[in-house]
Amino acid sequence: MKITAIKSYAVKVGIRNQLLVKVETDEGIFGWGESGLSGREKAVVGALEHYAEFLRGRDPFKIGALWQEMYRSQYFEGGRVLQAAISAIDIALYDIKGKALGVPVYELLGGKQRDRIPTFATTFAEPGPAMVEQAQMLVEHGWTAMRLSPSGHEHKEIYEPREHIATTAKWCVKTREALGDDVVLGIDYHHRLTVAEAASFCQKMPKGTLDFLEEPIRDESPSSYEALRRMTDIPFAIGEEFASKWQFQPYIERDIHQFNRLDVCNVGGLTESMKVAAWSETHYVDMMPHNPLGPVCTAATVHFSAAVPNFSWLETRNSPAETHLGFDNSDFFPVQPWLEGAYYPVSDTPGLGIEVNEELIARQSFEFWEAPHLKRRDGSVTNW
Repeated sequence: MKITAIKSYAVKVGIRNQLLVKVETDEGIFGWGESGLSGREKAVVGALEHYAEFLRGRDPFKIGALWQEMYRSQYFEGGRVLQAAISAIDIALYDIKGKALGVPVYELLGGKQRDRIPTFATTFAEPGPAMVEQAQMLVEHGWTAMRLSPSGHEHKEIYEPREHIATTAKWCVKTREALGDDVVLGIDYHHRLTVAEAASFCQKMPKGTLDFLEEPIRDESPSSYEALRRMTDIPFAIGEEFASKWQFQPYIERDIHQFNRLDVCNVGGLTESMKVAAWSETHYVDMMPHNPLGPVCTAATVHFSAAVPNFSWLETRNSPAETHLGFDNSDFFPVQPWLEGAYYPVSDTPGLGIEVNEELIARQSFEFWEAPHLKRRDGSVTNW
């Protein structure tokens, strides 16, 4: 079997673009992958064109060797754009191999360790009564783990973190009181805070209010996370931006965080994800995968989540609290993972267990989307 083509489809699905990648072979077997670099899909398409030049004619079964060749056969190795391209190709190669051998992808990763994948959902409402109501509604639908959104998270122009910290902390406390102690409760700050701001936020809540604090500050400096660790005992959930096992290295080795928000579509695909999971296991860090994209990403991550021992919850953006996103359009993806309550069942279909309506997505247009360029009130740029 030989690779004959690598095709890229950057298309609008729901409120965002998805970059879907199809790897074709001379035996008619093909695989689907997805890139995770949201907002910079065109850059990844260019990288995929470069990789396609030397991957055509190659054996798709040699997944590990092809991964190393894509990563090492260039002077400027790694980086988020190249790793997002490698991720999509890697996932598609696993889909091909599973289909060719007649086994689901999890069998290629060591076998299934769980039959269904528990998820955590996200409340979309601003902190206030509506957020508490959404959280209670999620509990009624079977979720025992969820993530809250901070005040101001949907602002498009001005964002002053200090103006939102107290309000967010207040409603985190109220949500905990409403849900009781049995529900796992966290919050995603989308790396918008400084160390001091994050510490102030944590100090405004009683101990036990939150079970995890996701991405409170930017990830470039592990020592900054260590400084924040000395100021709070809330477990950290970080890593969705990481584009290799090497970026995870200081966080794992220095025991900085407790949950890995690994993204299979950014970190280097399933090949790299399994290495990060094994490394994390030696430090008792649980996998809590990032999954904000489409059904191809969800399917790949479900297989990954089924195959690793150190797993907590998989992110889902298809809960009753986020029906407006539209990432799981069934016209584009007629066969895909569907939630059963708060769980994804693990598909036994060969490969990833998904189907993509290629004819339909080929007719879809790409729409440039730019994340909000947030500023503080003094005119300076701040994090989105």
